[in-house]
Amino acid sequence: MDVLIVGGGIGGLALALALEKAGIPSRVFESSPEIKAVGVGINILPHAAKELARLGLDGALSRVAVATREAVFFNRFGQLIYREPLGRAAGYEWPQFSVHRGDLQIVLLEAVRQRLGNDRVLAGWKCVGFEQDAQGATALFRSTSTGEALAPQRGTVVVACDGIHSVIRKQLHPGEGEPLYSGVNMWRGVTRWPPFLSGASMVRAGWLKCGKMVIYPIRERIDAEGRQLVNWVAEIETPRHEKRDWTRRGDLADFIGAFEDWRFDWLDVPSFIRAADQVLEFPMVDQDPLPWWTQGLVTLLGDAAHPMVPRGSNGAGQAILDARALADALSTHRDPAEALQAYEAKRREATSNVVRMNRKNPPDAILREVFVRSGDKPFTRIEDVIGLEELKAISDGYKRVAGYDRESLVDRGGG
Repeated sequence: MDVLIVGGGIGGLALALALEKAGIPSRVFESSPEIKAVGVGINILPHAAKELARLGLDGALSRVAVATREAVFFNRFGQLIYREPLGRAAGYEWPQFSVHRGDLQIVLLEAVRQRLGNDRVLAGWKCVGFEQDAQGATALFRSTSTGEALAPQRGTVVVACDGIHSVIRKQLHPGEGEPLYSGVNMWRGVTRWPPFLSGASMVRAGWLKCGKMVIYPIRERIDAEGRQLVNWVAEIETPRHEKRDWTRRGDLADFIGAFEDWRFDWLDVPSFIRAADQVLEFPMVDQDPLPWWTQGLVTLLGDAAHPMVPRGSNGAGQAILDARALADALSTHRDPAEALQAYEAKRREATSNVVRMNRKNPPDAILREVFVRSGDKPFTRIEDVIGLEELKAISDGYKRVAGYDRESLVDRGGG
């Protein structure tokens, strides 16, 4: 068996490692001329951290990431709404990591090259489609730099890990249309800043109609002053958006006004934003869940299968779970086509539920409820606005749908 993996992002590299652990050869084809650190911060929730530990990556990841200890929610006046422990602080066997997307990708890439060999990761190969017959599947490529056709690559199966704009997804579902805009635009950046709150806090504050922020550290002690590299996301409802591009620069003037008076006792938000190394802009988009992912010996994984709005800190984690499920299916089914169907049966509805939950009731629904019930005004006691049990229920409900409530992870064991 030879698995062709189209896309060298988090999902594709995690799949290569999961396949290697199962004794299945694979090759990774990445469209970028060079695989390098791009993007900003992401979170690895305990269910995905468990899978990375199974692949022997927990040590490398802990050296480049922050083990997140708590989630804290504030209104735009800086009043505390809700606080809960995360990861090991919440009693999980596995941590929650906050990490630079590029750092995670490099950890995965180095492991793939070490275990599979440098020749198993090819950069500058842009997939333009696929062909298949009963015996196997062929991925078609052009050179990213020259546009010239490259030699077709034949494998047992082809797995599309090429993201929300997946060429293979479009070939499988040609009438689907472009990604769906949520009505929320995002500006993201990283800022070198002294530790705040616990030093390992994930902060969500405000709400989309007046401006919302998500803030958390992703690298520890980056200089002699003891500062951290802190990821932040500014979200505002707006009709304007451009196609999602991880590298498009954003303009501070387009959004800073919503946060000019956010001066809390633990963070001067406008000063913090202005101190950013860079600002990127892209829209919050997703796609409706697909009725199927698999056609014969070709299937989808990660954002190519289930792009979701990033409101649950869960996109990369779901791709990592996909990788484990697909490697397991290919190692336990003699017929590769049956294996792909088994993988889809395990993951498609589960991830569809997460896509829907991210739209309707993600963890930051806590902020929405307080915004609506308080009339966007300061409160005296949060209990006068919403009960703590209801806040906890919103958070716990998302964990159950996304598959990382503590009971589910304990039930599945540590294997």
